[in-house]
Amino acid sequence: MLLGCSLVRVLPNGTRLAGTIVETEAYVGVRDRACHSYGGRRTPRNEVMYAPAGSFYVYFTYGMHFCCNVVCGEVDEPVAVLLRALEPVEGLEAMRANRPGAKRDRDLCAGPARLCEALQIARDQNGIDLVTHSDLWIERSTVLPASVNRIVLGPRIGIGSGNVWSRRLLRFGVAGHPCLSVPFPRSARSLRQVLLQQRPRQRGSAWRAPRQAK
Repeated sequence: MLLGCSLVRVLPNGTRLAGTIVETEAYVGVRDRACHSYGGRRTPRNEVMYAPAGSFYVYFTYGMHFCCNVVCGEVDEPVAVLLRALEPVEGLEAMRANRPGAKRDRDLCAGPARLCEALQIARDQNGIDLVTHSDLWIERSTVLPASVNRIVLGPRIGIGSGNVWSRRLLRFGVAGHPCLSVPFPRSARSLRQVLLQQRPRQRGSAWRAPRQAK
């Protein structure tokens, strides 16, 4: 569970930046039409998705922004989790300098491109091993423990409505948190609700991403 953990970045000058992960999106590999590895696509750009779990996948998008993901599958199983938002915890002065356009501290890392800008994450960080690297890693946080009672699910952001995967509840966040990139609607389902609903009919089978109610 990445929600409630901290992404830590140590800059070349020794400044430590950290933020608690409050929002993520899952991209579940070759069958996911919204995933970079859909259909087994494998290119120099997405090669890190095929690396061991714990690898850091950073990509450039729209010719302007970087986004970062945590690879979480087996080797050659290209699945990853996009980090969508952090609650800034350490190094806020440096984050403000990196994102001078942010009007409030809650906006510093409220979005996948914003958090990369705030933490100075770019192409050089692509492929880093988050388990062993000394300048970038994920650690357990005592600031915001995320329990199933506080986690809500919703459709991913920016997935075309004509795509069946646009209705899958693969966006996860801490309910009501002010640092979310986009608030979840009141109709959002809690993780506990989803788990309880799936338990009777999927006993002994793998968890499957639920669809949005019509």
